[in-house]
Amino acid sequence: MAGPVTDQQTTTRSTTAWALGGVAVVLAIGALVRFLEQTVPDAAEGTAWAEIAGAIEYPVYAILLGLLGNVLLTVTGLRERLSGGFRTEFFIKTGLVLLGASIDFSVIVGAAGPAVLQAFVLITVVFGFTWWLAGKLGVDDKLRALLASAVSICGVSAAIAAAGAVQAKKEQLAYTASLVIIFALPSIFLLPAAVQAMGLSPAVAGAWIGGNIDTTAAVSAAGAIVGEEALQIATIVKTTQNALLGVVAVALTAYFALKVERAGAATRPGLRDFWERFPKFVLGFLAASVVATVFVAAVGEDVADPLISDVNAFRTTFLILAFVSIGLEFRVAPLREAGWRPIGVFAAATGMNLAVGLGLAVLLFSNVTV
Repeated sequence: MAGPVTDQQTTTRSTTAWALGGVAVVLAIGALVRFLEQTVPDAAEGTAWAEIAGAIEYPVYAILLGLLGNVLLTVTGLRERLSGGFRTEFFIKTGLVLLGASIDFSVIVGAAGPAVLQAFVLITVVFGFTWWLAGKLGVDDKLRALLASAVSICGVSAAIAAAGAVQAKKEQLAYTASLVIIFALPSIFLLPAAVQAMGLSPAVAGAWIGGNIDTTAAVSAAGAIVGEEALQIATIVKTTQNALLGVVAVALTAYFALKVERAGAATRPGLRDFWERFPKFVLGFLAASVVATVFVAAVGEDVADPLISDVNAFRTTFLILAFVSIGLEFRVAPLREAGWRPIGVFAAATGMNLAVGLGLAVLLFSNVTV
């Protein structure tokens, strides 16, 4: 006979129920995005809005509807309770692993050299500049570690890893994450517009987008707007940066343990620390590309293409859910807590990132083809 239900069990069940409700909200908005993406261009055909309607890609619908849902849920007081179902990181990483199936492994190999060089130079320059400027402006060491990691590597994921490495406050992480999202959202639309204005090739455009936009989800959104070829290169570049996240996290752990906090007795970070911080989805992305490439070579393109097309449709669904979650998770409140200096640092570092990233993309990817 079952015993009485404890308060903890009741709380757990309630939390799970609300999280499932949040997932349902994301799925419902995602379904609406799919509907608009497929029906709006046809409905606008023959009207003055036809060109605009045809140019709007699913990331635009997803993020805008996510933001609208954010406002409605906030007004009704339901947003915080449902937030456990807004799983941006899970959706985007699953989508990117599936994206690997549509990229021939030879493309990854061909872009790997330039991507590694770009990532190393860009992270070194931007991280160093951000760290220096934040120090000049008197920003707390732990917060500037989060800011430098986020803007130079991969946004929120880098901030989370850095926060664990330097034992930052929860408020500092929330602040940095909010800054990342606020700067990433407009870049989803501004960088594709800049790419078109400058007439950049798909490879250069993808490398610039992948090296500069701070969140993997936003990189995917901007790359999708530019085109499939740009999306592939942007993803390769971004996953290369993500792969270096573990190195930076371990370096920060060592720096803060052995210098900033003067903890002489602290154990030095080792290979296990690196592995724990390494973004595992990068391996999934590479594995999916290898499997798909071998499969196409074994059965031929005629047999493989319909299956790859189904995987791509599945991938698009996960990316839509990720972009919806970005809009639902967006918050402005944490920005009011730390003043103007971290915002100024992040803005200046973003400008540096854009300039250096564009130069590296043109230099390293002009001869790369997809």
